[in-house]
Amino acid sequence: MTTQARWLPTLPILDWGRRYNKEALINDLVAALIVTIMLIPQSLAYALLAGLPPEVGLYASVAPLLMYAVLGSSRVLAVGPVAVVSLMTAAAVGEHAAAGTHAYWQVAITLAFLSGGILLVMGLLRLGFLANFLSHPVISGFISASGLLIAASQMKTLMGVTAEGHNFVELVDALVRQLQNVQLLTLSVGLAATAFLFWVRKGLKPLLIKTGLPPRLADVVAKAGPVVAIALTTLLAWKLDWQGQGMKLVGTVPQGMPPLTAPLWDLALWRELLVPALLISVVGFVESVSVGQTLAAKRRQRIEPDQELVALGASNLGAAFSGGFPVTGGFARSVVNFDAGAVTPAAGVYTAAGITLASLFLTPALYYLPQATLAATIIVAVLSLVDFNILKSTWRFSKLDFIAVSTTLLATLLIGVESGLVLGVLVSLALFLLRASRPHIATVGLVPGTEHFRNVLRHEVLVSPTLVCLRVDASMFFANARGIEDRINAEVASHPALEHVLLQCSGVNDIDASALESLEAIASRLKDSGIALHFSEIKGPVMDKLQRTQFLEHLPGRVFLTNYQAIQALTPELTQRP
Repeated sequence: MTTQARWLPTLPILDWGRRYNKEALINDLVAALIVTIMLIPQSLAYALLAGLPPEVGLYASVAPLLMYAVLGSSRVLAVGPVAVVSLMTAAAVGEHAAAGTHAYWQVAITLAFLSGGILLVMGLLRLGFLANFLSHPVISGFISASGLLIAASQMKTLMGVTAEGHNFVELVDALVRQLQNVQLLTLSVGLAATAFLFWVRKGLKPLLIKTGLPPRLADVVAKAGPVVAIALTTLLAWKLDWQGQGMKLVGTVPQGMPPLTAPLWDLALWRELLVPALLISVVGFVESVSVGQTLAAKRRQRIEPDQELVALGASNLGAAFSGGFPVTGGFARSVVNFDAGAVTPAAGVYTAAGITLASLFLTPALYYLPQATLAATIIVAVLSLVDFNILKSTWRFSKLDFIAVSTTLLATLLIGVESGLVLGVLVSLALFLLRASRPHIATVGLVPGTEHFRNVLRHEVLVSPTLVCLRVDASMFFANARGIEDRINAEVASHPALEHVLLQCSGVNDIDASALESLEAIASRLKDSGIALHFSEIKGPVMDKLQRTQFLEHLPGRVFLTNYQAIQALTPELTQRP
């Protein structure tokens, strides 16, 4: 393979497509049927969450599935609208147009186009590793806060009132002010739908299994819970004329195939949407890869992050040219796809066909669908994303991680989704630099009767007043060079009889130029004080770098293969004790 060819995306469909057979076809068709049933109400609901007409959710669920089937490396990932990305879309597009207008839809299409372009370029440049800079605490705090924001934003629809706010506090305040205007019929239907969906999610499947239904069929029926809620409330709204009693319905949903659309070619708008598009791209990629890797591991498969960037980029471009908005791999629908037995991305193709048929023939039946039912669907879905246990676990395990997750959560709730995520990333990077600048350096001694060395604060070990052995448990670079230097100076000051300083480098994977300069200064100062600086257990790649410099030639001390050999040479009396 040439260097140029390695930069080109592959076509995973050529791999699994050659081995496609009748058994795989049946499994994929069954999975597609289940996912389609689940995806129709989700797509409608997430489009409304993004501030778009409900049919746009259906449009965003066709072309992206087809594009991912060709380019995606996961066998079961289901691409489409998801809650968090829909919320971020609403926040970004709402700055440029009023929700529900044609201009708003055009900006959403443009946002999908930019997001797709960013993901595609990142994939071609093999920048999948950049997602590693979004730490788990930041992502967890962001998603939990987003879940609360989404649930709060849907309460106005559940209550039948008008309430706006740019953050969680403003939303709650607006809802409280509207309590006297609550539409009781809408609230009753919304709360009943919410309670039913919560029960379906937790209690229906065990109940069906107890009645003798096979587990897999029971799971299929349970997953159809949102469809049952939609069908029942739609029928009642039609029969009982709920619209005449003041309830808001979905109304006319246009029939037809997803339209052929194009982004706005406005460079000024592109510049303003660039940062939101980047954030949506990164968050969507992280969520998608996390789900894909988890499900792939269960079948001893693997996914390629860089290939996923290309696939998700193409999926978002597909959404942009077919009337959609930003999409990514959804957790819930991907898990359902996996559990339903999907074995190849062809299940996504069949799901796209099912969504297309729904767009062509089922949309008239959605006229009487209460908006409160869709709000209930969103609330039940997003509250499962909220995880406050992360606060408790990070507090116990790592206070710095607790700072990262709590900062992200609070900033997202109080400031907004984009600012909260950016602040969370900045805090996470700052805490990383703080950790890096304070490397763990242990004073170690010889465990009696062995050749092993352990921390003097944790074990009974042998030490000598003439030697201090420091084990550096981090690579040496510009951020921690001063910290290492300060620690050595402190040890020298507290050991008046000191003759040798020994750095055990078993945990050092690299030394950069700043750290090398610092080591040279340390060695020189120690030499002037009559103290020799020694090293032990330097790893091969690090030694190769040092040998390309004059550091070892001017080093007043020695470099030992093992720490025990250093102790034998420098303080042999420690090794001779019984």
